[in-house]
Amino acid sequence: MNIPKKILVVRNDKIGDFILSFQALAILKTSLPESHITVLVPKYTAELATACKWVDNVIIDPGNDATLLQTLNFYKSLRGLEFDAVITLFSTTRIGLGVLLAGIPFRLAPATKLAQIFYNHRLKQRRSQSLKPEYEYNSDLILYFLSSNHIPVKNNFDLPYLGFEKQDINQLHKTFCRTHKIPVSNKLIFVHPGSGGSASNLSLQQYALLIKELAIPSNYSTVLTAGPGEEKIISELSNLLGDTPHIKYISKEGLRRFSQHIQLCDLFISGSTGPLHIAGALNRPTAAFYPLRRSAIPLRWQTLNTPDNRLAFTPSALAEESDMSKIDLSSAADKIHKTFLAN
Repeated sequence: MNIPKKILVVRNDKIGDFILSFQALAILKTSLPESHITVLVPKYTAELATACKWVDNVIIDPGNDATLLQTLNFYKSLRGLEFDAVITLFSTTRIGLGVLLAGIPFRLAPATKLAQIFYNHRLKQRRSQSLKPEYEYNSDLILYFLSSNHIPVKNNFDLPYLGFEKQDINQLHKTFCRTHKIPVSNKLIFVHPGSGGSASNLSLQQYALLIKELAIPSNYSTVLTAGPGEEKIISELSNLLGDTPHIKYISKEGLRRFSQHIQLCDLFISGSTGPLHIAGALNRPTAAFYPLRRSAIPLRWQTLNTPDNRLAFTPSALAEESDMSKIDLSSAADKIHKTFLAN
């Protein structure tokens, strides 16, 4: 059996999409522990890629805005790395052409879009039907790859999918509480109202109402979180909350540091967005709000945390597919409180 030694995995789109490839990467690396796994990602997810324990190397995709010369140099560098196989979890014509020109012998991608012509192995998935979680669609490609190469599947990996050193997190927790004047013994609820434009989200008025309805115990502290460029959002939410106790945390030290802060929380509340999926990969309790649109439903974008650690809410069945105003926030607050805050 000729076992591929150098494997490239491509997931070069958004943060949440890449996080949902962690199960696939875990299966691949556990089944082929001696093989060298490289991931191709955009620059803004590279810090998460380096934090993934099933990744050996990271290549930065120059992206669609690269010049022709930059793109050609990128293709040339791929060829020089002499990969035995590439598994493209999200396919584009630009990447498909690149892996073909790189001379990679085994090229696998979903059997969708024009890009599939550049691959000699394809798997029909019908992701648009959203019949199962995105992470399972990613893992199905890995399972197809292993089966095609007669490699036994092993999935005896440890969860959570993402985590940072306990000593570092303990120190960060002390620093965070001291900086924001929070009792160290308090538990933390992170509320992330931004969405990065990835999906329909609650309005700021809805987030404010939800926080007020939660009946948050005195031993919990509410933290409004924001990434770069989202400062205005939490400032407006803070104004809406008025005298309701809360603090603001704006991530300015990169995605890895933000992820470490998310590991501190005892509950993460948000729409369907990248930081939610980071919380899921860290197996933090999550309460998420999704639209009814088929491509964005909770099943398709289910987080990677264990079932007891996740809640998902959608509008009533009579709502328009992107109308988040029809979510019953009182009912959601009651369920969140009973599930995560009552004990």
